Amino acid sequence: MLKAVPGTNDIFAQAKEYPFREPVFRYIVSTAEEVLRGAGAQMVYTPIFEYLEVFQKGVGLTSDIVVKKEMFVFEDRGGRLLALRPEPTASIVRAYNEHGMKVWPQPVRLFTWGPIFRGERQQKGRYKQFHQVDYEALGLSDPLLDAEAIALMVRIYKTLGLKHLEVKLGSVGDPEDRLRYNQYLRELFGPYAKDLSEDSRVRVEANPMRILDSKSERDQALIAELQPKPMLAFLGPAAQKFHQQVCNYLDRLGVAYTVDPNLVRGLDYYVRTAWEVHHAGIGAKSALGGGGRYDGLSEMLGGPPVPGVGFGIGIERLAIALEQEGVALPADPCPTLYLAPLDEAAKIEVLALAEQLRPKVNVEIGYTPKSPRKALEEALKKGARYVGFIGEDERARGVVTLKHLETGEQRALEPLQLHSLFEGPEIK
Repeated sequence: MLKAVPGTNDIFAQAKEYPFREPVFRYIVSTAEEVLRGAGAQMVYTPIFEYLEVFQKGVGLTSDIVVKKEMFVFEDRGGRLLALRPEPTASIVRAYNEHGMKVWPQPVRLFTWGPIFRGERQQKGRYKQFHQVDYEALGLSDPLLDAEAIALMVRIYKTLGLKHLEVKLGSVGDPEDRLRYNQYLRELFGPYAKDLSEDSRVRVEANPMRILDSKSERDQALIAELQPKPMLAFLGPAAQKFHQQVCNYLDRLGVAYTVDPNLVRGLDYYVRTAWEVHHAGIGAKSALGGGGRYDGLSEMLGGPPVPGVGFGIGIERLAIALEQEGVALPADPCPTLYLAPLDEAAKIEVLALAEQLRPKVNVEIGYTPKSPRKALEEALKKGARYVGFIGEDERARGVVTLKHLETGEQRALEPLQLHSLFEGPEIK
């Protein structure tokens, strides 16, 4: 029997593992949509694959996604290389440019959700196909947008019911700040290259900031020994002022945060503000999501200068955090009425009646005739409030035998009486 590819998962209501239960996904996505639409953001859906150049240029040639060949790349019939999206921001910026959104009132604030694909080693909350909620604010370089994005991200988590959150705020400076910092790190790590992991030995020249974000124990041991200066110590005056304004705005908004001077980002397009939101319940790699500013990304994609800031929320990792905190989710919708045919001739009768009632109430039907006892068992399994029986006797009298499953009350109702009952406020 064929099975799903390792690192991918089926998501459905009765899934045994909590991150893959469809009601949890629906709760997360609907809550995020409510928060973001309430702030004036618009939904956008971009293709799940793009020309490879969109992501190569978008995430940067020194990012792990490119260096470690984590993208799923394939060739179309015309010989062009395409890739499944490893992150959503580059696609949204591409769409902003392609559809002339620069002439809209700025900033343009967009959000989406959907699958992300990375060929990385599977671990808790990280899969080859996972899912993200993503928010982007494009067209304005103002620290107010950074603070708003962080506040919106935190509000999504709190609206979902999470309490044990920590916002870590940092800055990766302007490009010239990063050049100076990378040169400092090259000089610091260069003499110890042989002591680094294989990945980080490559990063010494290509992108030494990434060494600080390494998951390798030997790399972290060397970092602890050398104690490199933080990125914040290399910020120029403009980036310092911008960072301080973000802090001031968050203080005014009452959003708690911790300044993390060592915070770095895995993608090359980030500038200035960077942040992560952590939750201890999902283990050592506790980031639920993160974000930052990327004022140079549009130009990397061949477009005009377009400043932007945004965040991504990992749905699977967030689901784990909800489970860890014991957040009570809304009950999965159950049928109000389960209509059961007692003989073959009643099958079309229950379907016809269900179709008449469904605009008013949630109705499910039995598709094969069953005894009243078996039909009652099935209605209870589905969580229905009422079960209705139609058989030879009911057809002869033009009624439905309706039973209230909580009280046990049973009565025969004509179709008009049934319609009136389910139009009543006590049923809603």
